[in-house]
Amino acid sequence: MRFYETKNRDNLLIDTLLNVWEKSVTATHLFLSKEEIAQIAEFVPTALQEIPHLFVAVNEQEHPIAFMGIAESKLEMLFITPEERGKGVGKKLLQYAIKNWGVNELCVNEQNPLAKGFYEHMGFQVYKRTDTDEQGNPYPLLYMELANK
Repeated sequence: MRFYETKNRDNLLIDTLLNVWEKSVTATHLFLSKEEIAQIAEFVPTALQEIPHLFVAVNEQEHPIAFMGIAESKLEMLFITPEERGKGVGKKLLQYAIKNWGVNELCVNEQNPLAKGFYEHMGFQVYKRTDTDEQGNPYPLLYMELANK
Protein backbone atom coordinates (compact mmCIF):
# COMPACT_ATOMS: atom_id res chain seq x y z
CA MET A 1 0.00 0.00 0.00
CA ARG A 2 1.19 3.46 -0.84
CA PHE A 3 -0.58 6.80 -0.88
CA TYR A 4 -0.14 10.15 -2.54
CA GLU A 5 -1.70 13.60 -2.62
CA THR A 6 -3.61 14.24 -5.81
CA LYS A 7 -4.30 17.57 -7.43
CA ASN A 8 -5.54 15.99 -10.68
CA ARG A 9 -9.10 15.02 -9.81
CA ASP A 10 -10.51 13.83 -13.10
CA ASN A 11 -13.91 12.18 -13.45
CA LEU A 12 -12.44 8.66 -13.41
CA LEU A 13 -10.72 9.25 -10.08
CA ILE A 14 -13.78 10.92 -8.58
CA ASP A 15 -16.01 8.01 -9.70
CA THR A 16 -13.53 5.50 -8.27
CA LEU A 17 -13.34 7.32 -4.94
CA LEU A 18 -17.12 7.60 -4.83
CA ASN A 19 -17.20 3.81 -5.12
CA VAL A 20 -14.70 3.53 -2.23
CA TRP A 21 -16.90 5.92 -0.22
CA GLU A 22 -20.09 3.94 -0.93
CA LYS A 23 -18.52 0.61 0.06
CA SER A 24 -17.07 2.12 3.22
CA VAL A 25 -20.27 3.88 4.29
CA THR A 26 -22.42 0.83 3.55
CA ALA A 27 -20.14 -1.26 5.79
CA THR A 28 -19.77 1.21 8.66
CA HIS A 29 -22.77 3.54 8.73
CA LEU A 30 -25.40 0.91 9.56
CA PHE A 31 -27.74 3.60 10.85
CA LEU A 32 -28.22 4.95 7.32
CA SER A 33 -30.72 3.48 4.87
CA LYS A 34 -29.75 2.74 1.27
CA GLU A 35 -31.84 5.73 0.24
CA GLU A 36 -30.03 8.02 2.67
CA ILE A 37 -26.65 6.79 1.43
CA ALA A 38 -27.75 7.45 -2.15
CA GLN A 39 -28.86 10.98 -1.22
CA ILE A 40 -25.56 11.76 0.52
CA ALA A 41 -23.59 10.25 -2.38
CA GLU A 42 -24.83 13.06 -4.62
CA PHE A 43 -22.68 15.52 -2.65
CA VAL A 44 -19.52 13.42 -2.44
CA PRO A 45 -18.04 14.31 -5.86
CA THR A 46 -18.22 18.03 -5.06
CA ALA A 47 -16.65 17.44 -1.65
CA LEU A 48 -13.84 15.47 -3.27
CA GLN A 49 -13.23 18.25 -5.79
CA GLU A 50 -13.28 21.01 -3.17
CA ILE A 51 -11.26 19.49 -0.31
CA PRO A 52 -7.91 21.36 -0.23
CA HIS A 53 -5.75 18.24 0.29
CA LEU A 54 -6.88 14.84 -1.00
CA PHE A 55 -4.76 11.75 -0.40
CA VAL A 56 -5.43 8.46 -2.15
CA ALA A 57 -4.14 5.09 -0.93
CA VAL A 58 -3.65 2.41 -3.57
CA ASN A 59 -2.92 -1.30 -3.43
CA GLU A 60 -0.19 -3.20 -5.30
CA GLN A 61 -2.32 -3.10 -8.46
CA GLU A 62 -2.62 0.70 -8.11
CA HIS A 63 -6.36 0.49 -7.36
CA PRO A 64 -7.63 3.05 -4.81
CA ILE A 65 -8.48 1.38 -1.49
CA ALA A 66 -8.84 4.45 0.75
CA PHE A 67 -8.74 8.22 0.78
CA MET A 68 -8.57 11.09 3.21
CA GLY A 69 -9.25 14.78 2.91
CA ILE A 70 -7.67 17.52 4.99
CA ALA A 71 -8.62 21.18 5.36
CA GLU A 72 -6.33 23.29 7.52
CA SER A 73 -5.68 21.14 10.62
CA LYS A 74 -8.91 19.15 10.38
CA LEU A 75 -9.43 15.66 9.02
CA GLU A 76 -12.58 16.12 6.94
CA MET A 77 -12.86 12.62 5.50
CA LEU A 78 -11.27 9.20 5.84
CA PHE A 79 -12.84 6.24 4.05
CA ILE A 80 -11.44 2.75 3.54
CA THR A 81 -12.85 -0.14 1.54
CA PRO A 82 -14.23 -2.90 3.78
CA GLU A 83 -11.65 -5.38 2.45
CA GLU A 84 -8.80 -3.18 3.68
CA ARG A 85 -10.17 -2.27 7.12
CA GLY A 86 -8.07 -3.49 10.01
CA LYS A 87 -4.86 -3.70 7.95
CA GLY A 88 -3.28 -0.42 9.08
CA VAL A 89 -4.27 1.74 6.10
CA GLY A 90 -6.26 4.22 8.20
CA LYS A 91 -3.56 4.33 10.85
CA LYS A 92 -0.85 5.14 8.30
CA LEU A 93 -2.96 7.83 6.67
CA LEU A 94 -3.94 9.43 9.97
CA GLN A 95 -0.39 9.32 11.36
CA TYR A 96 0.82 11.02 8.19
CA ALA A 97 -1.90 13.66 8.50
CA ILE A 98 -0.99 14.39 12.12
CA LYS A 99 2.76 14.50 11.51
CA ASN A 100 2.88 16.31 8.17
CA TRP A 101 -0.29 18.40 8.11
CA GLY A 102 -0.81 19.16 11.81
CA VAL A 103 -4.20 17.46 11.89
CA ASN A 104 -5.55 17.73 15.41
CA GLU A 105 -9.33 17.77 14.93
CA LEU A 106 -12.05 15.69 13.30
CA CYS A 107 -15.74 14.88 13.46
CA VAL A 108 -17.33 11.42 13.53
CA ASN A 109 -20.85 10.04 13.66
CA GLU A 110 -21.67 8.89 17.18
CA GLN A 111 -23.50 5.92 15.63
CA ASN A 112 -20.24 4.70 14.10
CA PRO A 113 -18.58 3.28 17.25
CA LEU A 114 -15.77 1.53 15.38
CA ALA A 115 -14.60 4.84 13.91
CA LYS A 116 -14.89 6.56 17.29
CA GLY A 117 -12.85 3.76 18.87
CA PHE A 118 -10.22 3.99 16.14
CA TYR A 119 -9.81 7.74 16.61
CA GLU A 120 -9.63 7.33 20.40
CA HIS A 121 -6.95 4.68 19.90
CA MET A 122 -5.07 7.20 17.75
CA GLY A 123 -5.12 9.78 20.56
CA PHE A 124 -8.27 11.79 19.89
CA GLN A 125 -10.88 12.62 22.51
CA VAL A 126 -14.41 13.98 22.29
CA TYR A 127 -14.78 17.64 23.21
CA LYS A 128 -18.25 18.36 21.83
CA ARG A 129 -21.41 16.50 20.82
CA THR A 130 -24.38 17.58 18.72
CA ASP A 131 -27.81 15.95 18.56
CA THR A 132 -27.95 16.24 14.77
CA ASP A 133 -25.57 16.16 11.84
CA GLU A 134 -24.64 19.27 9.87
CA GLN A 135 -27.78 18.92 7.71
CA GLY A 136 -30.07 18.70 10.74
CA ASN A 137 -30.66 14.94 10.48
CA PRO A 138 -30.99 12.94 13.72
CA TYR A 139 -27.43 11.60 13.60
CA PRO A 140 -25.36 12.89 16.53
CA LEU A 141 -21.86 14.07 15.75
CA LEU A 142 -18.84 13.84 18.01
CA TYR A 143 -16.18 16.49 17.60
CA MET A 144 -12.79 15.15 18.58
CA GLU A 145 -9.38 16.71 19.08
CA LEU A 146 -5.92 15.26 19.51
CA ALA A 147 -5.34 14.90 23.23
CA ASN A 148 -1.71 16.10 23.14
CA LYS A 149 -1.79 18.73 20.42
